[in-house]
Amino acid sequence: MNVDAFLKSAGWEGAMREPLAGDASSRRYIRLCYGEKRAILMVDPQDDTARFERIANHLRSIGLSAPAVLKRDKGLMLLEDFGDAQFARVIAQTPETEVPLYLAATDVLVHLENLPAPDGLTTASPEVLGQMIEPAFTHYLPLLGRSAGREADRITSLLTDHLDKHLPKTSVLVLRDFHAENMIWLPERSGVERVGLLDFQDALAGPPIYDLVSMLQDARRDVSDAAHNAVLAHYLGGTGRSESEFMPAFHLIGLQRNLRILGIFARLATEMGKPGYLNLIPRVWRHIETSLASPVSKEIAPLVHRLFPEPTPSRLKEGTN
Repeated sequence: MNVDAFLKSAGWEGAMREPLAGDASSRRYIRLCYGEKRAILMVDPQDDTARFERIANHLRSIGLSAPAVLKRDKGLMLLEDFGDAQFARVIAQTPETEVPLYLAATDVLVHLENLPAPDGLTTASPEVLGQMIEPAFTHYLPLLGRSAGREADRITSLLTDHLDKHLPKTSVLVLRDFHAENMIWLPERSGVERVGLLDFQDALAGPPIYDLVSMLQDARRDVSDAAHNAVLAHYLGGTGRSESEFMPAFHLIGLQRNLRILGIFARLATEMGKPGYLNLIPRVWRHIETSLASPVSKEIAPLVHRLFPEPTPSRLKEGTN
């Protein structure tokens, strides 16, 4: 991955480079400035660039805003720059925009629900979703000095059975990391194109509720009750789903996602030198508690509470010493 040669071949030799905040992966992002022109350089050691380009092209083909790929090579990609109006940043500066921004993002999900997922994606079946919580047992529990034993299989099996019973049987494109740090506000565009989408290379074909849970049970920021309630009402109205059908699936996906995230954040802290992710774990745990309090979780809740210790500051500190 010769960055200088890549930029020269793309006509961006000599551009000013401004490193941007990265994500939980090994990817790096650099803003390039060359006169009035702007672009984003993605440096991706794992080289998911072909996958990113394929999904980006699909998103644009169905009327959504994904960055145009200006040039791609092994582990390197030059992308359209959507600017700095990240949802999380805009809301922090002007809190009154939270509800309208989240409703605009909800319109994206309603739009996706009406369309089939592209071919070639892994299908997030109940079995696959159940297996995806493994990092909670292999990384979060050891962080806090616990081991899973047979309880891991019991929780996984019970969660899988509940997902199979309650999830919608249709599959849509699931972007997976659909939250306020991965959406850019593009007010000069119209309709669903006002929401710029990022970080979708790990997309799946899966339950349409998944990305809504990802947005509302955000590991990085607290979504206000006003936004939460407005989004749920807007989504139910836009999709025609009933609340009684929707909420059990919502809480089961919430439990599945957040158990997995516990393990992923623990791994990032202990194995990848990113201890800042430990600070996010208490919020993730609160999301888990919310889902466990739902009637649909009454069989799973005692097992999770018995096996998983609450991530208190003292426990998290001891786990990294």
